[in-house]
Amino acid sequence: MIRSYTDHAANERTFLAWLRTGVAVIAFGFLMERFDLFIRTMAEATSVEAVRRLQPEGLSHSLGAGRSFMLVGIAFILVATVRFVRTGWLLDDPKIHETGIVTDLSLSVILAILLLFVSVPLIFH
Repeated sequence: MIRSYTDHAANERTFLAWLRTGVAVIAFGFLMERFDLFIRTMAEATSVEAVRRLQPEGLSHSLGAGRSFMLVGIAFILVATVRFVRTGWLLDDPKIHETGIVTDLSLSVILAILLLFVSVPLIFH
């Protein structure tokens, strides 16, 4: 039996939640990068006049926001892996360690800034 199995299982569940979040952020970034293809296809399917009216070139690649989300998603996965391994070592160590919130807080702030960066043009356009 693994010593403090419940703690290790909780660590693994947290790791999987971080991975799921990272994959979702990457998927959202990919969707943002490829949404212009959908708009062009729909505009061409409806009419030639709609293509001129929509001007999909202005909608594509909104300042690299999609790529930024993909990079943040990859950072989530890398940080999750490091955090999982480090927490596993700390659980096996008999010493008492203080909790750290800096990594979690900094990634949350970066994600919030990216969301604000993407939504401001949508609100004021």
